[in-house]
Amino acid sequence: MDRDLLRGIGVMCASVGLIGVSYGATAVAAGFPIWLPALTGFLVLAASSEFLFVGVIAAGGDPFAGALAGLLVNARHIPYGLAVPDVIESGWRRVPGTHLLNDETVVLALSQDTLARKRAAYWLCGLGIVAVWPLGALAGGVLGALVHNTDALGLDAMFPAVILALILPALRDRATLRAALVGGAVAMATFAFLPVGLPELLALVGVPFAGGLWLKKGAGAAAGDAGDAEDADVVSDAAEASEFATRGAADAAAGPTTAPTTTSGGLA
Repeated sequence: MDRDLLRGIGVMCASVGLIGVSYGATAVAAGFPIWLPALTGFLVLAASSEFLFVGVIAAGGDPFAGALAGLLVNARHIPYGLAVPDVIESGWRRVPGTHLLNDETVVLALSQDTLARKRAAYWLCGLGIVAVWPLGALAGGVLGALVHNTDALGLDAMFPAVILALILPALRDRATLRAALVGGAVAMATFAFLPVGLPELLALVGVPFAGGLWLKKGAGAAAGDAGDAEDADVVSDAAEASEFATRGAADAAAGPTTAPTTTSGGLA
């Protein structure tokens, strides 16, 4: 791997670690014990659903309702999984590889030009995140006992900025850009009145606007496999763009609050 890729992975892991600090501080400020955000950070490894779960419980909701809401948010893993089956590989590696599946590892892997680089980026970034996310949450838990208004830290802006920088190269392709714009517009139009997680799923209606996604049949087995891979990439890019658009808009609309929010972090 070259220095640029290593630098990108380092920046990504650093931003995730800082968002973990925000998550841990938010959880402890809401009344949870310090060990809880660190434990869920390692076992769940899904920032959006973890923030949502904490928010539901802190508001007096049922734990099962919080868990179901988290599953809904992470339903976007379905197109992510379709985009990186070769990257995760098969055999015993698929189990830990699937655990590392999240926004950051997928978008970073898909930004690489060869399968070897995709696998290296996915695994190195994933292992880095599985280390820095719970550690950041633990540090944030300690900080949460001192700083109750965690939004004042301004950590929420890091993830959307990093994701935007990573998806920009993919948007040079007109088909991907068209799908991402339509998906982002749908997400932006619906996030204000739909439950968290649904806008991102509805944004997948932008995929057909990439054009020709279902017109590649009969081109031969090899061509068909390549077309499937391209289609999966378009689906993933559209989901990433809609995730970025929805979270950015939600942050802008929500403004500073002291209650736990679900707009921080994009670790899936």
